[in-house]
Amino acid sequence: MRGHSVTNRKLRVLHAIVELYIEDGEPVASRSVAHRLSENLSSASIRNVMADLYDEGYLAQPHTSAGRIPTEKAFQSYVRCLAVRRILSDELRRLRHELAEIGTLEGRLHRSSEILEEMTRGVGIAAAIPAHSQTLDQVDLLKLADGRVLMVVVTRDQMVRNKIIHVADPVTEDELHSIRNYLNVNFSGWTLIEIQHEVEQRLRHESAAYDAILRKLQVLYNSGLLELALLPEIHMEGASNLVGLDLHLTREKLRELFRALEEKKKLLHILDRYLDDPQDEVGVQVGLASAHPAMGELSLIGLTVTLPSGVSGKIAVLGPMRMNYERVMSAVAHVGHALKAI
Repeated sequence: MRGHSVTNRKLRVLHAIVELYIEDGEPVASRSVAHRLSENLSSASIRNVMADLYDEGYLAQPHTSAGRIPTEKAFQSYVRCLAVRRILSDELRRLRHELAEIGTLEGRLHRSSEILEEMTRGVGIAAAIPAHSQTLDQVDLLKLADGRVLMVVVTRDQMVRNKIIHVADPVTEDELHSIRNYLNVNFSGWTLIEIQHEVEQRLRHESAAYDAILRKLQVLYNSGLLELALLPEIHMEGASNLVGLDLHLTREKLRELFRALEEKKKLLHILDRYLDDPQDEVGVQVGLASAHPAMGELSLIGLTVTLPSGVSGKIAVLGPMRMNYERVMSAVAHVGHALKAI
């Protein structure tokens, strides 16, 4: 029992140090911890506890200060003891209503990343990872200049794909209209993979040579029509909030950080790597040095949700290790639940 009490005392001291460091970013002295804690602990007692925490790797001591600063291990301990604040029904309804007014999933993701940035002043991230069983809602084909055609494909999960293809043989607006109707009437509700296989079979059939629509469809198909990679939608807002933070980065390292954030593939890798908690459970990764050397003093807070369309969504905030974790965790939970409930 005595050992358990000492452990609890260490945690209270440690978490008080983390909170004080988050507030002002300065090394924390035992006197400040004593003022923070309501229990009657002397500065000498707290110094002894801090010495133990230092030996155990929870605290570090800058060379120029008598105070201590929490390590990554300390932040991890602190975060594990936090609970996400209860989602207020009025706030959830407001967010849900705002997102529901946006007609496309892409638009909702973009707005979600903006809301996260506004609520936390961190980097708001919202991503949707399409399923391999995406089904076609409709196709639109628009004639452009210089023998180009804009293909717009909308799937049932409300994801929109745009692709410009170059056509060697001239194609008229009427022909594009006929091909669009042919695809929508015959294949709406089919998966994209099923459509590709079926179209290839029909074009190989002998009758294709005698059907004007199929002949033109052959031209467009050979030019890349329906060749759609199942790429994720990733939206990020607030990267400029990282400028001015004391991340101990050189100008070149800061440029490397922004280049990494601009690479959607890299960003998706970070989301997949660190947000592997169960569905709807907010996860926290303190320190991202293993993902990129310039991210050592950043933390990622996020969760994975299944959107109504069946698409897997990831909602996250990237920010400094010295952030208000409770507030950010609640913001992520709010937006994630609102996006899921539409």
